[in-house]
Amino acid sequence: MEALFDDLEDVVFFIKDERGCYALVNRTLVARCGLARKRDVIGRTTDEVFPEPFGKEYRNQDQQVLETNRPIKDKLELQLYSQGTPGWCITNKVPIHGDDGGVIGMTGLSRDLHIPKTKSERLPEVSRVIDYIWSHYDEPLRVEDLAAMAELSTYQLEQRMKRIFHVTVGQFIMHARIDVARDLLKNTSYPVSEVAQRAGFYDHSALTHHFKAATELTPTQFRSLV
Repeated sequence: MEALFDDLEDVVFFIKDERGCYALVNRTLVARCGLARKRDVIGRTTDEVFPEPFGKEYRNQDQQVLETNRPIKDKLELQLYSQGTPGWCITNKVPIHGDDGGVIGMTGLSRDLHIPKTKSERLPEVSRVIDYIWSHYDEPLRVEDLAAMAELSTYQLEQRMKRIFHVTVGQFIMHARIDVARDLLKNTSYPVSEVAQRAGFYDHSALTHHFKAATELTPTQFRSLV
C-alpha cells in the first residue's frame, strides 16, 4: 500500500497512531514537510514537522478525529505544497478501530484540487456556471439558480461539477470567495470587514469562520504571514 501511494505526486497519504504520530507516510507528504526521508517524519506529530501555525492547526484537526471518533469527509482546505506555497486540497481523515472498537489511530488522504483554467477543459453548460460564479462571487448564489442557468437539474449540475472539479457547487463557490479574500488580504490594506464584503461573505465573522475552516488560519493571522 505504501508503494502505491509513493508514486502519486498530487496525493498526501498517511497513517497515524493513537497519539497522532505518523506511523506510515508517502513521499509526497515528506516533501511537503520540507524533509528528505520518511524516517524524519515517522514518530512525530504534525506540529513537529510542519511550520507554524499550520502544524499546530493540523494537529488540532487530528485530535478531533481521534477524540470524537468522527471522520472528516471531503474537507476543502488549503495545505502547503512542496515549495511552501498554499494549494487547495480535498482531505479525508478516518479513525482506525481496534478489536474492541476503540480508536487506535487514524488514516488520511489529501488530494490536490486541479481546477481547469480553460473552457475547453469543461463541459459548455458548466463553463457558464463557473464564469458566472467568478463574476458574481460577491452576490448571493443559489445552486438552483445556477442549475437553471445551465439548463440542468440541480442533481445534474452537482454531478458534472464533481466529475470535472471533484467538488460540489457550494464548495466551488467557497473556493472562489476564499481565493478572492486571500488576494485582498495579501495585496490591499482593506479592513477585514471590507474584505469580507468584497469577497461575498455576510460579515467579518462569516469570513473568519469559513476562512479558518479552509486555511486553519484567521484572516488576521494569514495577513500577518504574507
